Amino acid sequence: MASVLIPLAEGCEELEAVTLIDLLRRGGITVTTASLGHQPQLTASRGVGLVADTLLDNLMESDFDMLLMPGGQPGTNNLNNDHRIHAIIKRLQHGDKYLAAICAAPMVLANAGVLDGKRATSYPGALDKDKWPDIAVCDEPVVIDGKVLTSRGPGTAMDFALTIIELLVNKDTRDQVEAGLVRP
Repeated sequence: MASVLIPLAEGCEELEAVTLIDLLRRGGITVTTASLGHQPQLTASRGVGLVADTLLDNLMESDFDMLLMPGGQPGTNNLNNDHRIHAIIKRLQHGDKYLAAICAAPMVLANAGVLDGKRATSYPGALDKDKWPDIAVCDEPVVIDGKVLTSRGPGTAMDFALTIIELLVNKDTRDQVEAGLVRP
């Protein structure tokens, strides 16, 4: 069974975090959420309280098939400023694992050098073409370039989660999960 780490930072985008956690679990993926702070409770960008499964410190040596970062502000800045997140990115990248980010969080991947020479998308303005000229920034809802996945924002969170399910599990499971959502 595929495993995904979703780090939850103070000020993360709750719609993205909860949508990704929920849909991936519906798809049979083992999702572990980890708080960057010293306690599992945190407050998301719009004041919604979230409780992570564990603390990030407890998972620094754990292996996952994917690191998946929700965006939002100041959540993205908190992810980007955390040396542990960058260490996990490097470790998973060297282990040929998947790295994924939505909304403003692709900025964390850009700062880690993961997006150089790749196509990526993000929340409008989060990936500045002038600051990162080596990234082919596009406005597609979901972009996969090798083992790196990016998406635009809260409105694309379902599509992003369904794409991840198809990638890590299979298309039949994706279709099953999507049918249960009763999307138009």
